[in-house]
Amino acid sequence: MKNFLGELAVIDIVALCWFLACWGGYNWFSSHGRHGQRSLVGASHGYRLKWARQLLIRESRVADSSLIGNLMSSVSFYANTTIYVIAGLMALWSTLDQAIGLFSELPFARQSARALWEMRLVLLIFVFVFAYFKFTWALREFNLLSIMIGGAPDAKAVLASDHGYETYAHKMAAVNSMAGDEFNRGVRSYYFGLAALAWFIQPWLFIGATTLVMVVLYRRDYASPLLKILQPD
Repeated sequence: MKNFLGELAVIDIVALCWFLACWGGYNWFSSHGRHGQRSLVGASHGYRLKWARQLLIRESRVADSSLIGNLMSSVSFYANTTIYVIAGLMALWSTLDQAIGLFSELPFARQSARALWEMRLVLLIFVFVFAYFKFTWALREFNLLSIMIGGAPDAKAVLASDHGYETYAHKMAAVNSMAGDEFNRGVRSYYFGLAALAWFIQPWLFIGATTLVMVVLYRRDYASPLLKILQPD
């Protein structure tokens, strides 16, 4: 352990701490308080609520079931892909010496001990395991949403009543938004996983890639043309 800490340079510690702070901090920032409401996910919640209200007054809900199925297919695709990524990273462990030789030939690559390479690989595996948990939880939440659609009151009963069903619409919209938020956290993990690849080459490049990913995510969530379109007039 002492030898490993000796191989771990200060810049590697700084780069790792910066990565974890950006990844965890951005997930918290985009999901809490007024920051979450101003994001792309927050803006889409209003449309999810409109969808839930329209669903309750529709006679046929086949189209709604198809839309939920489409959302679940997207999440399932990412979950399955993540399993293959994790399996590939685990397989890389057995050929780590060859990978070290390959990366060492890249321009600006920094020579480092095998223990540090193993730490980098563990970080990548952790990122994609985290993504897998997020995707599978989002899939469960979309499953619960489909159950809520199946148990939704009849359209005639909704139209004949003046109260009681707005709460049900809000619950469906909330579950829909929670599932979408979990899916977004999984996708963000892919972005930060790509940034973590830069650590295999150079810690300074790792810091730069992490910063770039955070800027790109912020622009897409808070300053994209799509957000301007979705914002209410």
